[in-house]
Amino acid sequence: MKLASSKTATADVTRRQRSAHSSKEALYWIGPAALVILLIFGYSVVSVLISSFRYDGDWVGLENFEIVITDPIFLTALKHNALLLLAVPVLIVLAFILAITLFETRRGMRFYRSAIFLPYILPIPVVAVVFGQIYQLNGALNISLRSIGLDSLAQDWLGDPDIALGTMSSVIIWKEVGFGVILMLAHIISLPNETYEAARIDGAGFWRTHLSITRPAILNTIVFYGVIEAITMVSWVFNYVYVMSNGLGGPGNATMVSELYIYRAAFQNKAPELAAAAAVLLFVATLILMIAFFRIQRRSIAGTFNK
Repeated sequence: MKLASSKTATADVTRRQRSAHSSKEALYWIGPAALVILLIFGYSVVSVLISSFRYDGDWVGLENFEIVITDPIFLTALKHNALLLLAVPVLIVLAFILAITLFETRRGMRFYRSAIFLPYILPIPVVAVVFGQIYQLNGALNISLRSIGLDSLAQDWLGDPDIALGTMSSVIIWKEVGFGVILMLAHIISLPNETYEAARIDGAGFWRTHLSITRPAILNTIVFYGVIEAITMVSWVFNYVYVMSNGLGGPGNATMVSELYIYRAAFQNKAPELAAAAAVLLFVATLILMIAFFRIQRRSIAGTFNK
């Protein structure tokens, strides 16, 4: 018994030594690149942070933040970013449905998978220009609707303030859903087939199988995708808005978002300090969002394992 315990302890020590050695070796390879990224990113953050507290070289404290926070246009931009977050659940549901559909589609899955993922790798300006033409008042969509007698459904998709932001979010959904499909499908394919075979033997149908087995199994991937898309809606929609609204965030301020506000403050209004203050606020909001989502992820995973 003592000999067995001694061998187990020795094996544990050897395993820890190998793990420590592997960690150090990985650090040697990652360290230089991580240091370069940290210096570049850290310098940029510190520079923007200092600029947000200055005006014409003078220290003004929180005045820039007060101006930005009380600016109705900035508040409108934040509201629009928050509304765009409503597209995240839509993306998750669509990506999950498409992923399980592709998983069940044995014939031609490679072609369908490529077709769904293709929009994600297209440059955003190209996508925005194409859909900008499609959604015009006399664009391809309205022409098609009128040709089949659905004139009442034809809208000024990008010119109507009430629907312009929703129209833009549909373009973002079309482009971003492919990323989630590939993530989830890759995880689903790696799951053991025995579980699905046992569920089918027990008489579980399509939806019950995937809601009871697939969804909990890939919950980590689903939450990760949700985090990425939430960050996208908060701080990565500038290209869509800029191209499709000609850099104005119109009609009026119907599609104004925080990134476009920062751009206009820095380059059009010649107020880099206000742009820096808005950028700091956006960075803080994104950081809070990331922390909140990762906490949700940990709780979701813990809840799954405790069941």
